[in-house]
Amino acid sequence: MPSQRPGIIGRILGPFWRAVDAARRFVLNVIFLLLVVLIAGLWFAATSKPKLLEDTALVIDIKGNVVEEYTGSAREAELAEALGGEARETQLRDLLAAIDAAAKDDKIPRIVLVLDDMGHAGMAKLREIAAAIERFKSSGKQVIAWASSMEQRQYFLAAHANEAYLHPHGAVVLTGFGGYRNYYHDALEHLGVTVNVFRVGKFKSFVEPFTSNGPSKEAAEADSFWLNDAWEGYTGEIESARHLPAGSIATLIADAPTRLAATGGDMARLALDEKLVDGLKTRDELRALLTKRGKPDTEHKTFRQISLDDYRAEIVETGDRNQQVGIVVAEGTITDGNEPQGAIGGRSTSELIRKAREDATVKALVLRVDSGGGSAFGSELIRRELELTREAGKPVVVSMSDVAASGGYWITTAADRVFADPATITGSIGVFGMFPTADRAMDKLGIHTGGTTTAWLAGAADLRRPIDARLASVIQSTVGYIYKEFLEHVSQARQIAPEKVNEIAQGRVWTGRQARERGLIDELGGLEAAVRAAGAMAKLAEGFRTAYIEAEPKGWSRILASMPSTALRSAVADLGIRFPAVGGAGEAAERLRRDLAWLATVPGPQGAFAHCLCEAP
Repeated sequence: MPSQRPGIIGRILGPFWRAVDAARRFVLNVIFLLLVVLIAGLWFAATSKPKLLEDTALVIDIKGNVVEEYTGSAREAELAEALGGEARETQLRDLLAAIDAAAKDDKIPRIVLVLDDMGHAGMAKLREIAAAIERFKSSGKQVIAWASSMEQRQYFLAAHANEAYLHPHGAVVLTGFGGYRNYYHDALEHLGVTVNVFRVGKFKSFVEPFTSNGPSKEAAEADSFWLNDAWEGYTGEIESARHLPAGSIATLIADAPTRLAATGGDMARLALDEKLVDGLKTRDELRALLTKRGKPDTEHKTFRQISLDDYRAEIVETGDRNQQVGIVVAEGTITDGNEPQGAIGGRSTSELIRKAREDATVKALVLRVDSGGGSAFGSELIRRELELTREAGKPVVVSMSDVAASGGYWITTAADRVFADPATITGSIGVFGMFPTADRAMDKLGIHTGGTTTAWLAGAADLRRPIDARLASVIQSTVGYIYKEFLEHVSQARQIAPEKVNEIAQGRVWTGRQARERGLIDELGGLEAAVRAAGAMAKLAEGFRTAYIEAEPKGWSRILASMPSTALRSAVADLGIRFPAVGGAGEAAERLRRDLAWLATVPGPQGAFAHCLCEAP
């Protein structure tokens, strides 16, 4: 039997390697223990927060896109911000809660809106924030807004402040709503790709970028109708807030070249001359102004202030835990299965609704919708779960955010009442399917296909071959059937005759104001109005509690969720961990990616789509 003794190299290196391995494990264990001790210490330190002092300004520095809920959990968002140094999202609910709490807080005499890092926010969300600002102002307190430069979304909020300031080298850029999108017909022809389209609804324009070189007459007509209504609402509200003559914004844009030339090309001076802002100030000049009006913070050489995150952590939840209105957020594109927070899955969102229904403390449900639609099957799963909730005796109220169109409208048809903002984009009651084939591209490359099947359907969905006319007939029949179902749901929910629904459907998009005129929604109002209505329908006493129904965190997310947010931010900061922020693709590239992603979809029994080619302006 051969010897099992290690060779000379093994005898020499073995002890060395074991020593290295032991040292590695010892160092890792020490680091782990240090992390545990540090986080635990910060955790306990967070419970002894410094007392909020008199005359403290609430600084609301809106970071990233304004969303209904974070993509991932709130703690994951905070950790990503701490590690990357850049917040990508701000929750609308946090903004509203902080502003409304500050209105009742004697220690907060003013809010400072800093708008430099604000990303995308649709008009419905902006109007929710503006309404909260007006409530704060009505309490006799002051709102001051500032930015280096302002585009339309930022300026809408600044216009509602008592005072709006701009950097002397900045600009207020008002351009109007609408824009241009890519159309790929000629490019796809050049590549030899055929996009077979199946749709119901003459205004259902989602498929047009793949079949045309420009918008159809119907699409242009519909877009012009709702865009002009939305723009009139935007300019009218700004002119009212800034006490400007009606029509002054339209006149300014029309005469922009002449008026700018009169200032020598000074965009900031133009904004001041046109009374869009109250003054031009650098950041240090703004700081000096606020220090003079408030109390100085000598330690940090600035004015006494508290950030949005820190103040949000100060707010104590009130209300009876046994008398709650639950809020489920449906935000993003609708798919069939499970999706993480910040997206809509037919199964995962249905589970949240079911969770609310089975919770004895939740007496009514508000579904907050911000979606242009997606899978018709996923939409039906959610609609059915809402229907079951109503049948269980719990009122269901829908609150439409920026967009609740197509599949996003489908899921609202099981509600007792539907609220929308005047600027909400809704409707788009239509269905489509797309089936791309690359047989001509294969021919150009000299590649051919062949084979044997036992029935025509076995190879009918092969993208390498021309679409079989029988498959085309099946898909069109399926799309037509789902459109008919859509009309029936709307007809029953809105108490409108099916033929009348068909007239206002056809895939056409409306603003919330226009939808109200056509009976597609019940009332104009925001989330607060929807919650009040749900509470009244459930006969809840004043002071009831609201609770967002979200998926239970698991694993690492559960650990993060259990930590106070101040402790989490402090822990990461003290550890000095920094990762570079991940840069996203440009807007045009991202739009191209989203558009072309739909070419990979193959309609089937669950593959028809209720999605609108629309987004919040």
